[in-house]
Amino acid sequence: MSSSEPRRTALDALHRSLGATMTDFAGWDMPLRYGSERDEHNAVRTKAGLFDLSHMGEITVTGPQAAALLNFALVGNIASVGVGRARYTMICQADGGILDDLIVYRLGATEFMVVANASNAQVVLDALTERAAGFDAEVRDDRDAYALIAVQGPESPGILASLTDADLDGLKYYAGLPGTVAGVPALIARTGYTGEDGFELFVAPSDAETLWQALTKAGEGVGLIPCGLSCRDTLRLEAGMPLYGHELSRELTPFDAGLGRVVKFEKDGDFVGREALEQAAERAAAATPRVLVGLVAEGRRVPRAGYAVVADGEVIGEVTSGAPSPTLGRPIAMAYVDAAHATPGTAGVGVDIRGSHEPYEVVALPFYKRQK
Repeated sequence: MSSSEPRRTALDALHRSLGATMTDFAGWDMPLRYGSERDEHNAVRTKAGLFDLSHMGEITVTGPQAAALLNFALVGNIASVGVGRARYTMICQADGGILDDLIVYRLGATEFMVVANASNAQVVLDALTERAAGFDAEVRDDRDAYALIAVQGPESPGILASLTDADLDGLKYYAGLPGTVAGVPALIARTGYTGEDGFELFVAPSDAETLWQALTKAGEGVGLIPCGLSCRDTLRLEAGMPLYGHELSRELTPFDAGLGRVVKFEKDGDFVGREALEQAAERAAAATPRVLVGLVAEGRRVPRAGYAVVADGEVIGEVTSGAPSPTLGRPIAMAYVDAAHATPGTAGVGVDIRGSHEPYEVVALPFYKRQK
């Protein structure tokens, strides 16, 4: 959008009525928190939280060669995704740099929905449109066609089950099915960005408030509360999930980010970035220059993105995300560090916080993993 006015979701008035602190995020006015970030975080870990994610970018790809186009445009093997399933993948530049990380849902034999991060939705749309040349497929901007509401946390299956007759028990992680929730037509997806079980519900913007209110009412007895972007960030950080602009960027390939597994060289045909990514894979196999690790503070000072990671007075890496962890009770961070200091338990590692080298423990990611 050319105007400086942030976009507002279909739930904007409702957020304000709930007393949300609003913030500009990727050109959208979004709820940062409604009350206590810690309470919202803990609700998702122990009960349930309700999120408005309508800023995410939905792009529909249809046509006889939709699967072939996505196989060419993205690094994953999208043609092998079954109808009703979803896949985490990435779209890269020709030089292998990451343009965005995505979830692709296969809605039908020739219909897919690509969900991009809000900050990159236009970039992804433009890239897919450009890469569609020569394919019998259509790329459609559906950002205005959907509102997206997520209910996340251990109580979320029960809450949703009380509002739908869709087969939630049969819905696997990273799958989606069309259904009706509280009388509202929805694509029900078992995906999320919190490290907990949960669902993301794609609905028409005109139905968003009805659905939000129904979920709120259904969750009253089990501790569901509305949650903002702030706790979404601490939840995903504890779960070791990357955030574009922090752990992922155009300067990094999936192999640099430790996510080379999403690149499927064995799929049929060429794809954008293949040659550069083959070289990146070879470099990674020969010697990993920096590795993404977890850091847990021994003290109370909170590391932030961009802070230097140090050992023996030398800079050995950089923090990409940092925050207090409500679950661990200590500050945590993700950071790219030299491979020599990446082994969990490596001694003598610190973070330079305003000139003071604060001690940190190197740990394996994720910091938190839910009990199945």
